[in-house]
Amino acid sequence: MFPRGLHPGGRFCRWSNPWMQFLALTIVTFGVLAPLTCQQLLYSYFYVRRWYLNPMSQDFLKENQEEGLKALHYFERLQAPNSSKTLVGEAMQPWLLITIITVQRHPDFHYVLQVASRFHRLLQQCGSPCQHHGLLLCNVDASPDTHWDAKLLANFFPAVNRYSDHEDSDLSLNRFEKEKKDYTYCLEKSLQVYKPEYILLVEDDAIPEEEIFPVLHHLLRRRFSKPHLQDALYVKFYHPERLQHYLNPEPMRILEWLGIGMFWGMLLGIVYTWASGRSNMSWSIVLFFALYCMLVVELVGRHYFLELRRLAPPLYNIVPVTECCTPAMLFSVPSARRVLNYLKEIRCRQGFAKDTALYSLLRKKGERAFVVEPNLFRHVGMFSSVRINENPKLL
Repeated sequence: MFPRGLHPGGRFCRWSNPWMQFLALTIVTFGVLAPLTCQQLLYSYFYVRRWYLNPMSQDFLKENQEEGLKALHYFERLQAPNSSKTLVGEAMQPWLLITIITVQRHPDFHYVLQVASRFHRLLQQCGSPCQHHGLLLCNVDASPDTHWDAKLLANFFPAVNRYSDHEDSDLSLNRFEKEKKDYTYCLEKSLQVYKPEYILLVEDDAIPEEEIFPVLHHLLRRRFSKPHLQDALYVKFYHPERLQHYLNPEPMRILEWLGIGMFWGMLLGIVYTWASGRSNMSWSIVLFFALYCMLVVELVGRHYFLELRRLAPPLYNIVPVTECCTPAMLFSVPSARRVLNYLKEIRCRQGFAKDTALYSLLRKKGERAFVVEPNLFRHVGMFSSVRINENPKLL
């Protein structure tokens, strides 16, 4: 007889214990593999901010500046602007009107040119499915004639100016209230000028993804025809990636998180039971794998798993809306009119900008709104037109 601790099979017996295996899996996953593979993923808990944030921010600014120059050259090379204007849709009553709200900001990045060039190219590639789409440029700069990028785009797209050089903006307004009034002006002009069925209101630093139109057509013609999605006050197409984790104050995400744990926990539990030769599956094993999968998705970053939904338009998710940010918002004509009436009753200020104001209307007015996941736009504007930030960072 060997002493118990020296039994030659003792080490093997210890490792055949499933909880020792699970402990080893947890340590290897979250102590070794995930920190090594995810340290440069910006929206992961394993992101090493002190090592990568500054160089990544500088690289992003440099790349974005290059994209701005490409967009400038894109419009400089375009010929026959009148025919180009027809190509993007000047129908008297388009099905979808894309309104780009622009104000002059950091000139080296040509934000509005990046947005407009992407839309121009995608509309041309879209062909007949987009023939009833229009594009409108809404210049809300206090000195519109000094907004050179907007003046260039006016050669290619219909444009409206909120102010003239002979008219001063209301200096008594705080910048958040002015931003709200600029927003409502562009929404109202969109209704008056074109009378579309839908208005996609896009800020001039929100660049559409390549799949924007196939997904948008699927959502509007199929998904939003369902009773529980009709009559939404608005639909958001962008929410900041850093706010997309499960551990945020978004109750619906918790249900999604539990669902992921239950599905993958059961699946991995079955696989483990089969691989280990066990006769039946223990619910404690399922619970472990459920918690394990939930931790993987949260710590690696929910944003990266949402990207898998880009494989096909039906995979995009529609969930109750979140509060922050308005880079890309969709309104139907009835909802746009309701929004205009609601916002007239509200005065914005610091801490209560237009995105917070819109969100506050949902409970106050008994309205519903939704957000589409993953994002259909990329927010590239690191220099805000409302908040001063001389040293912007990606986070």
